[in-house]
Amino acid sequence: MRHLVKVMKALSDGTRLRILNLLMERECCVCEVWQALDISETRASRNLNALLDAGFLQVRREGTWAFYSIKEGAAKHYSKLIQALTEALEGNELVEKDRERLKKVQRPVPQQKAVSRS
Repeated sequence: MRHLVKVMKALSDGTRLRILNLLMERECCVCEVWQALDISETRASRNLNALLDAGFLQVRREGTWAFYSIKEGAAKHYSKLIQALTEALEGNELVEKDRERLKKVQRPVPQQKAVSRS
């Protein structure tokens, strides 16, 4: 029951729904989310963590970067919720603008550690 409450709380926030909308398009790092949604980095990070904690997301680390995507098992486990979300957001002007801004966001290139030559 606790997990279900966590899931429903995660879905009860407009910013989190907008983030899920972006992640249904492609995986994103925090900076891509805050730029596409025009929110603070802190707000994007906090909401990504809430979705991660609820089991919707998975994280792929590349150096110091973290890339978030819809958790593969979540798509099956929450398939009806994801489907309902997709249908509910269809045609929504705000989420359409978010998707358009996401297309323009430049993904940062993870930097490799410098090798010291002594």
